[in-house]
Amino acid sequence: MIKDAPTPVNGRAEVRAETRPDTRVDAYSPKEIAERAVQMGVRKANLGALPMFVQAIMAGGFISVGALFATITGAGASGILSYGVTRLLVGFVFSLGLILIVLGGAELFTGNNLIMIAWASGKVKLRAVIRNWIIVYAGNMVGSLITALLVFVSQEHTFGGGAVGQAALSIAAHKAEIDFLPALALGILCNALVCMAVWLTLGARTATDKILVIIFPITAFVAASFEHSVANMYFMPIGLLIKTFDPAFVTNFAANISLDGLTLMSFVNNLIPVTIGNIIGGVVMVGALYWFVYLRDNHL
Repeated sequence: MIKDAPTPVNGRAEVRAETRPDTRVDAYSPKEIAERAVQMGVRKANLGALPMFVQAIMAGGFISVGALFATITGAGASGILSYGVTRLLVGFVFSLGLILIVLGGAELFTGNNLIMIAWASGKVKLRAVIRNWIIVYAGNMVGSLITALLVFVSQEHTFGGGAVGQAALSIAAHKAEIDFLPALALGILCNALVCMAVWLTLGARTATDKILVIIFPITAFVAASFEHSVANMYFMPIGLLIKTFDPAFVTNFAANISLDGLTLMSFVNNLIPVTIGNIIGGVVMVGALYWFVYLRDNHL
């Protein structure tokens, strides 16, 4: 809404207001992104429970597809490419998950940590934030588990001469061995980058802009082996499914991978610190800092 300058009419000044389209083609400013983040938070916090849950299931599936894409890309690559190049490619393709969520429309727990900006601005109640997180986290879990089950039933792990299954088991076994404090720190670092990717999409004006700003932060967190709670809802269950229900594959193709630590309890023990870390990374390192810089004065 842009107000015109006062125009004399019959000796008096009349102020007229008219709506003009925003014709800028550059990105929104950081201040405008912060304001849009508040609007996004209000919208997400007020979603109905069922649509929220369904969209969360979709997001869990999208992240799982990105994780599968990353697993396939990295399968067998370590014997050909350097560690850094392999991680770069794996991270690049994993970006598919967040691209599908942002452009397709879905609810992701880690990105929704930014709803706290709306709470800090006094636009939503804390219980609405917690409600969103609980429903979306549960929906992400369901979507991830369904995808993991479908991938296992499809026998995807046998593809590439067993290379895909070897990669899946190796990833899951590694995650099962991460101690609490490193998992917490890796979770913080991960969601700082994920929420920065979401933050940058709020400054984008086109689908192409959004895709481009997603790729680099997501590639960076995957390349650095940071921990994402929703991705782990796929990575560890697919490993558990292969280990439990296809022991012949493990014997023939993964005998050199130590799977003793890969259990249902290790899955839970991974999710707890990673989830806490993700919340800290999204709420504190992105949401709180940007709120303090750009929105605090509006709330005082």
